[in-house]
Amino acid sequence: SWEVVKLLEDLELSGVRIVIRQLPCVFGKAIEALNAAIDEVDPVMVIAVGQAGGRADFSVERVAINIDDARIPDNDGNQPIDRPIVSDGPAAYFSQLPIKAIVNGLCEAGIPASVS
Repeated sequence: SWEVVKLLEDLELSGVRIVIRQLPCVFGKAIEALNAAIDEVDPVMVIAVGQAGGRADFSVERVAINIDDARIPDNDGNQPIDRPIVSDGPAAYFSQLPIKAIVNGLCEAGIPASVS
């Protein structure tokens, strides 16, 4: 995913400059790096991109479940199982974006996509 995202660095769309950051693939450290980048840049929007091996299309997430449950260890060897990410947070966070419209737009542009 990083190989694609880094091509967007400093691109400007509709008067908005794209700023990219690579986050560590480590439980806990990724959110710390993301929050630091948000504090530094004060963005209009944040889009997080990752790779899910074996998927044949872009999967646009509708909901983020508030659980770390790792099938394999991260890059620091951590493998949390059924651990809340935000201990006092809700069970899930729903996207505020028009997910189906995004998927439809990607498909219309010839990019395979689905709602996840």
